Amino acid sequence: MGLSEGQLREGLDSLAGRDPRIAAALAVAGYPEPRLREPGHATLLRTIVGQQVSVAAANAMWRRLEAHLGPEIDPARLLASDFDTLRACGLSRQKQAYARSLCELVAAGELDLGALPADDEEAIALLTRVKGIGRWSAEIYLLFAEGRPDVWPAGDLGVQAGLHRILGLDERPGEKLTRELAEGWRPHRGAMAVFTWHCYDNPAL
Repeated sequence: MGLSEGQLREGLDSLAGRDPRIAAALAVAGYPEPRLREPGHATLLRTIVGQQVSVAAANAMWRRLEAHLGPEIDPARLLASDFDTLRACGLSRQKQAYARSLCELVAAGELDLGALPADDEEAIALLTRVKGIGRWSAEIYLLFAEGRPDVWPAGDLGVQAGLHRILGLDERPGEKLTRELAEGWRPHRGAMAVFTWHCYDNPAL
């Protein structure tokens, strides 16, 4: 599961003690709510289902897929499903390819989501072997499903927009600067990422 309320508070309190700009934002915005996902292939599959569609459309697709595959979202059953059956669940040809890539790796034991490498970069490299799972999706999985405390999705526009407000920057930083700005926040960059999402559309900042 993701970072707990206690972990978020501990991380942000530590960062607020280092940077008065973070302390000021925390005083205005308060602590963010935990963002928790269940670890496992179903969470990654749901990420694939939700790509480039609205939340409502993704939820509808997921309900149909769950009805077809069962609550455990059995990888073998998905692999045994034909194109038209998965299409009826709402999965495009591309999403079917991504879903099959995930389920094939899981079914073959090549992707053990219960024993990902402890090193974040190694875990990201393994997760991105799945078609349709890029670095951002892998980072979000490690942060929300595994609660890894130092994952920093620098390419996320919400993270960048949050930093723009929290740090009082002249403009939204790009990915390179976002990564550089966070170097001093180790090992609590995960808590800071959740805080940036909490702050990016806060009118008080």
